[in-house]
Amino acid sequence: MTKMYDEKPKAQKPHNIIMENRKMITISGVLDIDSFDEQNVVLFTDYGDLDIKGKNLHINKLSVESGEVNVEGEIYAIVYNDNIKTTNSGFLSKIFK
Repeated sequence: MTKMYDEKPKAQKPHNIIMENRKMITISGVLDIDSFDEQNVVLFTDYGDLDIKGKNLHINKLSVESGEVNVEGEIYAIVYNDNIKTTNSGFLSKIFK
């Protein structure tokens, strides 16, 4: 029986969420954007997919270098899905091919 101690854990980016009055949210540690519209923004992070639900949502700031995203609108829910991103199939990957 072989133990898997030789595998190095994947380094995770620091990930923070700051929400102001349910009207603006700043998220760091974003790897990619899967999709977005006025009711839903789906982001990929090292900690799983992050789904932001609301009304009149707009991405105000997007920094590819730092992985920071700023979303404004009426925020109803922030939900993590345990599906960890394994492929480059998001919005940014399509733009920068």
